[in-house]
Amino acid sequence: MSPSNIEIAQAAHLHPITEIAEGLGIPDESIEPYGRHKAKVALDYLAGITDRPRGKLVLVTAVSPTPAGEGKTTTTVGLGDALNRVGERAMICLREPALGPVFGMKGGAAGGGHAQVVPMEDINLHFTGDFAAIGVATNLLAALIDNHIHHGNELGIDLRRVTWRRVLDVNDRALRDVAIGLGGPGNGYPRESGFDIVVASEVMAVFCLATDLADLKERLGEIVVGYTRDRHPVRARDLDAHGSMTAVLRDALAPNLVQTLEHTPAFVHGGPFANIAHGCNSLIATSSALHLADYVVTEAGFGADLGAEKFVDILCRESGLRPDAAVIVATVRAMKYHGGVNVPDLADENIAAVRKGCANVRRHLTTVRETFGIPAVVAINHRAEDTDAEVAALVDEVAAAGGRAVVARHFAEGGAGAEELARAVVELCDEPSELSFTYPDEAPLWDKMRAIATRVYGASDITAPTSVRNQIRRLQEDGYGGLPVCVAKTQYSFSTDAKLRGAPSGHVVDIREVRLSAGAGFVVMICGDIMTMPGLPAVPAAASIDVDEDGRIVGLF
Repeated sequence: MSPSNIEIAQAAHLHPITEIAEGLGIPDESIEPYGRHKAKVALDYLAGITDRPRGKLVLVTAVSPTPAGEGKTTTTVGLGDALNRVGERAMICLREPALGPVFGMKGGAAGGGHAQVVPMEDINLHFTGDFAAIGVATNLLAALIDNHIHHGNELGIDLRRVTWRRVLDVNDRALRDVAIGLGGPGNGYPRESGFDIVVASEVMAVFCLATDLADLKERLGEIVVGYTRDRHPVRARDLDAHGSMTAVLRDALAPNLVQTLEHTPAFVHGGPFANIAHGCNSLIATSSALHLADYVVTEAGFGADLGAEKFVDILCRESGLRPDAAVIVATVRAMKYHGGVNVPDLADENIAAVRKGCANVRRHLTTVRETFGIPAVVAINHRAEDTDAEVAALVDEVAAAGGRAVVARHFAEGGAGAEELARAVVELCDEPSELSFTYPDEAPLWDKMRAIATRVYGASDITAPTSVRNQIRRLQEDGYGGLPVCVAKTQYSFSTDAKLRGAPSGHVVDIREVRLSAGAGFVVMICGDIMTMPGLPAVPAAASIDVDEDGRIVGLF
């Protein structure tokens, strides 16, 4: 029986984190170790390296996720290791795992097999406390809002129009909608509110888009927490909350340095979901890595319709970063699923289903290359049960679309199994390219949403209830029309119906809710039935996680 991910990780020989830092040229005095194998890198040091040459940026994205899994993080790690093996100087940048998915359905997010970042257990469970700090900062602001109302409400906040919600880093559907302030006058004023998961919070987005502490504080101050009776916005700075929130987040803002199983340096920092937030690791980590290595491999969450779109239209638009190449991760099993095969039958050879399901990878390839203008290669994340005929069919279908697919075996073989992919990426990075956005800055919010739906999702149009249309119109009139749009929708389909596999076209995207994230600098359009506080499955991953008699964590996957 093959060893599990955690067994592979626990058997690995890790280098002291001081050695990993030394390999990047980071002096001892600029790292703050958290034990022997993880550390934070000082912000003042990173601010002083911006005059160094900038490396190449490689964006890893994927086909639309399936229950079979695609292995985007695993491929990011394997590619980073492979680039170092073929003679390049590479590092990787990943998001931190959220405890909600770790204990829920997805499990850990440190890679898999022989392509992992380590220490795996630490990274998946608490790590350096960044998410706890983000949760505290969010809930501190919530407490200050209700405290202000309780003590006279000098700002005239309308209790019906408080938009700020509390957060928790656990999937807990019971807290999506709650009543607070019950129990009498001493407990404040009763009102309806709710909880989001930490990774869906605006503070998480602000944290990941901030360029330094000053920018973090400025963005936190711009957060709109609600409105007065005459619809004037109330911001965090009006409550004098942004200073204390920044204090809570100060240490967390420094990127976390770890390593892969093959000792490739990795920044693991920040972690917004790509189906309900912008889905990229922190800008500070990625920007800094580009001055520390010749190649930086980073990932954007879920499929290219979500993570890659937001990477381009939000992060790149905001920061000026430009990917030199993109990798679209696909698996034979995912193509069979998108071709109509259900999970119990995915192990059976089905070439026809592979070919049918390739409509999904072709749509993503077109989006990345033609809509965004990024040179791209498809990485076939190989599994032991894949047949040669199925792999050949996937390669042929990508070739027929004018693309190139490379088989990568990093899960089983580590970096050695992804060397062909690494060479293909190096070649792509030398190709001329010019990044394109899905919509121009000056387009109205409604037109931006329609552009994403029609150009990326293959939809025919968008729709929304009158109340939501009025919200969008008010945001436009209030001066927020120049902001990019962050779409929250199911990750499992180009549509808002998770059951529509492949590459559906002609559907209509319904906007259910709109939220302003003024501090993060975007407008969230919530579509379909997506939830900003997920629930746990019938048998959560938490049921298998334990500590053995020797004190070692077991059951993580």
